[in-house]
Amino acid sequence: MQSNNRVLDDLAKVANGAVSTLVGMKGEAEALVRQQLERLLSEMDVAQRDEFEAVKAMAQKARTEQEKLEKRVAELEAQLAKASPKKKSKK
Repeated sequence: MQSNNRVLDDLAKVANGAVSTLVGMKGEAEALVRQQLERLLSEMDVAQRDEFEAVKAMAQKARTEQEKLEKRVAELEAQLAKASPKKKSKK
């Protein structure tokens, strides 16, 4: 009876060690894949998320300003059209 328990305890220890090793290998593999992907992305000169968001915000602001200026120019052109009399052609 004692020898059976001892064998089972030894098998449990071996299985536990194998699981621990596999978990460690999985973590190392994930770290290696992540490192390789980061290296690949940096070589491809891909924009980071925060950089992309900053440029996107700048573009939105520029578009808003452009729309305001277009309205202002249209208003000024309308004022100029009212202020200056139209020239009559001489025949």
